[in-house]
Amino acid sequence: MKTPWYKEPWAYLVFILPLSAVVAGITTLIIANTDADTVVVDDYYKKGKAINQDIRKFKLAQKLGVRFDIKVTNDELVLKPTGIEKSFPMLNVNFYHSTLADRDFSVKLTPDGKGWMRQRINTDISGKWRIVVTPFDNQWKLQTTLGLPQQQFREFELRY
Repeated sequence: MKTPWYKEPWAYLVFILPLSAVVAGITTLIIANTDADTVVVDDYYKKGKAINQDIRKFKLAQKLGVRFDIKVTNDELVLKPTGIEKSFPMLNVNFYHSTLADRDFSVKLTPDGKGWMRQRINTDISGKWRIVVTPFDNQWKLQTTLGLPQQQFREFELRY
């Protein structure tokens, strides 16, 4: 006597393998659409042109002799001018996380009595950060990459 197909174990093996591939594909599609990659820039051509224009600001900072020592602890950012003897009324400091764009933030620094720039930081700063310093008038720019936090002053190495 012949048994019906739904009582055969091989029939379920034939159906389960393609069905599991379809479920895995749908799951992969859902994950890819909900967790977009923030590292990739949509308009890379315009971004590249903007980077080339910013190199002039880095070169101007070098020409002016603008240099800083930087210290970033868990709760405070300190910039100590070590280059030219000019004091800056205010500096913009932008922190860009290396992989998570939603952790990026910026602070505005003003000098204290010694001429050092200090600011309390209330966010988690652990990890690798790209730090960009610009003056209030945005004439020059300094940029470096650091692993934070750090307890000692470190020379602000220029990278562009």
